Amino acid sequence: MRKKLVAGNWKMNGAREGNAALLAALLGGLDGCHCEIAVCPPFPYLSQVASLLADSGIALGAQTLSEHAVGAYTGEVSGAMLVEFGCRYVLVGHSERRALFAEGDAQIAAKFASAQAVGLMPVLCLGETLAQRECGETFSVVAAQLAAVLDRVGVKALASAVVAYEPVWAIGTGLTATPGQAQEVHAAIRSQVAALDCDVASGLRILYGGSVKAQNAAELFGQADIDGGLIGGAALVAEDFLAICRAAN
Repeated sequence: MRKKLVAGNWKMNGAREGNAALLAALLGGLDGCHCEIAVCPPFPYLSQVASLLADSGIALGAQTLSEHAVGAYTGEVSGAMLVEFGCRYVLVGHSERRALFAEGDAQIAAKFASAQAVGLMPVLCLGETLAQRECGETFSVVAAQLAAVLDRVGVKALASAVVAYEPVWAIGTGLTATPGQAQEVHAAIRSQVAALDCDVASGLRILYGGSVKAQNAAELFGQADIDGGLIGGAALVAEDFLAICRAAN
């Protein structure tokens, strides 16, 4: 059985004092949370968060990485650096990286490979815009994004990865895909992988991201192919994030 995963993406939010208070509240409220939990703070706070999470039940992740291992790439952060800070997960291909920083499928596939080369578990983010959904392109867009990674690393690589479906139109907008809409896309992702390797597909955790809240988490996570959530804004409020983690039970 696939163990649920709830990952909090802090995005460009945080401050040392606030981080400490948030993590203290999370660590103090883990009773009743039986899923795997991860948080992904901004790079400057990795050391602080790693220290505060030491020997806890919460894993550390990062929000992106460079596709390059080392070199003259000012401002970039390599996978090996993230490993040194104790990261287990790293987000790859988040819609904001695709839209705001022009990361294309080829670069995202290279980042996925770079993450796995140093032992990180990439969380590969896939999703369509509102215009693409309204044009009936949801399944083709998501399939193409996934295919770019499969073509680069092969299906077996997904045995050491997580996929997150995040409809771009539902991120930070308050809009949420209905459980049925989300399940349809999750099932299509799993089917695409199953066409290449049934065993990998059956074990692949596919998260949903897009305005997940305590009020809708249980119904979303109750769908057959939804294995947890990639949480944005609610991850910054301990009570909300813990409620979502409990919904994953």
